[in-house]
Amino acid sequence: MATPTITVKDAVSKSPDDLVKILGGIYEHSPWVADRLSKKDDLRTIDTITELAAAMKSIVEDASREQKVELLCSHPDLCEKVEALKNLTPESQEEQSRSGLQTLTDAEKETFTKHNTEYRSKFGFPFILAVRNATKQTVLAGLEGRRLNSPEKEFAIALDQVHKIAWMRLLSIINTDDAKGFLTCHVLDTSHGLGAEKMRIHLHRLSPTPGFVGEFITNKEGRLEGGPALQGGKEFTVGVYEWTFFTGDYFAAQGTHTSGTPFLDIIPLRCVFSPPLAFIGNTSCKFLPHNLCVLFFRCLLKKVWD
Repeated sequence: MATPTITVKDAVSKSPDDLVKILGGIYEHSPWVADRLSKKDDLRTIDTITELAAAMKSIVEDASREQKVELLCSHPDLCEKVEALKNLTPESQEEQSRSGLQTLTDAEKETFTKHNTEYRSKFGFPFILAVRNATKQTVLAGLEGRRLNSPEKEFAIALDQVHKIAWMRLLSIINTDDAKGFLTCHVLDTSHGLGAEKMRIHLHRLSPTPGFVGEFITNKEGRLEGGPALQGGKEFTVGVYEWTFFTGDYFAAQGTHTSGTPFLDIIPLRCVFSPPLAFIGNTSCKFLPHNLCVLFFRCLLKKVWD
């Protein structure tokens, strides 16, 4: 995927017509959002993608109930068949193809169609889920659970999904090379109450552009030697990342008794981030490799788009 070249400042400096051309597809079939944005008196004071997203979101939130319903109804049915993709907007074509919905089996399609019919009948708008980083299993599970919500609760959830979709579309067209923030991890050996020193760790980016980010060794506190694995700049991009913790090597270095190969010799930990605003995530996992040692992994992610 090519890196976007237009910045926020470039976008808000455009004429109203050009701004609508750039941002008119952010909200599905709803260029009126970009049109109203172009008329805001404080438009050119917007400096960051966070502020731009918030400004567009506020326009939708301030719209009438009828306009919001129309916006929801503008979104395609997530069960569109592959042959119907040509009827979708380019943005939706890309999003649905990424989710793998075109690979629904006959049984899955039957279940989806049944629940989808119930959903539309109950709420009056299509089931909407930001599918860019979701699997078909996520979509099916979301539909099965959300069809049981009250109408008002589901209306709010559906709008929130629309805003998430808008955010991801903004990220695809606005350059964020100047983003700040960091991605790091902290490994604790809770059986000894100490940081897991000299743990070898790999970090890979799985998408959108796969690649090896680097190899890291923890210090005596269990933190990455030399600081965060990623810190600001164009390399810190939205996507799927995977840590690999070489716990077997750590056990061997500690002289910890194990029965043959450790139960968890190499431990992968995957994280996905595409935050709607400044975001701090804290993902904690406890692993029980054997009865003598417990390792505690904590990944800290902070992405600031200002």
